[in-house]
Amino acid sequence: MRCPFCGGDETQVKDSRPTEDNTAIRRRRICNTCGGRFTTFERVQLRELMVLKRSNRRVPFDREKLMRSVQIAVRKRPVDPEKIERMVSGIVRQLESSGESEITAETIGNHVMEGLKGIDDVAYVRFASVYKNFREAKDFEALLDELSDSDGQPVKNT
Repeated sequence: MRCPFCGGDETQVKDSRPTEDNTAIRRRRICNTCGGRFTTFERVQLRELMVLKRSNRRVPFDREKLMRSVQIAVRKRPVDPEKIERMVSGIVRQLESSGESEITAETIGNHVMEGLKGIDDVAYVRFASVYKNFREAKDFEALLDELSDSDGQPVKNT
């Protein structure tokens, strides 16, 4: 493992333990060159997934990119980071266990929207507005109407 501080390639594992949801191993490491300490995570990857983009390009699935997009949606919202981690891990498990090696970006986006809908309405609307490429205020109105219809409660403006 290469040190993120000095680039040295001799690091030593000082501590290993499973994450809270038991989907990864957390390893504390120390660099033998500069003494820097850092954490790495080791996850099981059931299969190599490719994402088919709307432009028909194929790119390797990147869990970290998925996590970043969800974190942007929940930024400054009272959402427990552990809920986000569980949601992303669940999406990855669904994708890997689907039996498909090629997943459309639309499928991933739908999984994220479904997950965010159950966690935070504002994060859901934020993600949907980018994912569905909203251009006008009426696009937001339609989504908010859909959201209020699905749970029977009007969406509160805060």
